[in-house]
Amino acid sequence: MFTGLITDIGTIRSREDRGDARLVIGTAYDVSGIDLGASIACSGACLTVVDKGVDDGGNGPGGWFAVDASAETLACTAPGMWDAGRRLNLERALKVGDELGGHIVTGHVDAVGRIVSVEPVGDSVKVTVEAPASLAPHIAPKGSITLDGVSLTVNEVTDQADGTAHFTLNIIPHTQEMTTLDEAAAGRPVNLEIDILARYLARMQARG
Repeated sequence: MFTGLITDIGTIRSREDRGDARLVIGTAYDVSGIDLGASIACSGACLTVVDKGVDDGGNGPGGWFAVDASAETLACTAPGMWDAGRRLNLERALKVGDELGGHIVTGHVDAVGRIVSVEPVGDSVKVTVEAPASLAPHIAPKGSITLDGVSLTVNEVTDQADGTAHFTLNIIPHTQEMTTLDEAAAGRPVNLEIDILARYLARMQARG
């Protein structure tokens, strides 16, 4: 379980495809406090730590950890996001007693969206995202959504003729600085996770 509040930006140092994709991710986390088998959300996808290490000669506690991304994970997340050199929003799993500052996030990507436009508004930017038709009914104004692992509030939603929906987000300077959303650009694919309550309501409605 996560909150969508990003605590580090990692960088993929290497990728080895061998059935699953073995990813080595550099981090500023104190890796001595990360257990093998721990869950870390990587730009919205919950992955399991299978190896870790400290950089030789490092001046801080950071180092690297390794995860295995399955073919299913690769297929269900934004294309290109697992390439070497890409930056990832990182969040460690929620502990009992931690402050729930964002919203409840599972780390299961529901679909891949696409950034339609990025428009400066004062010191912030307004990002418009296209959600696929499968998610469109479950996105509401003032509701929560996770974009590449970041908990955000939806401003407006506009349904499109083809069944998709365009929704807008306001990205404040702090969020730009602390996440990879400083790279937001038109055409960029992004991982989307709808609010968990919307997911259960959809299931209840489907069961009728």
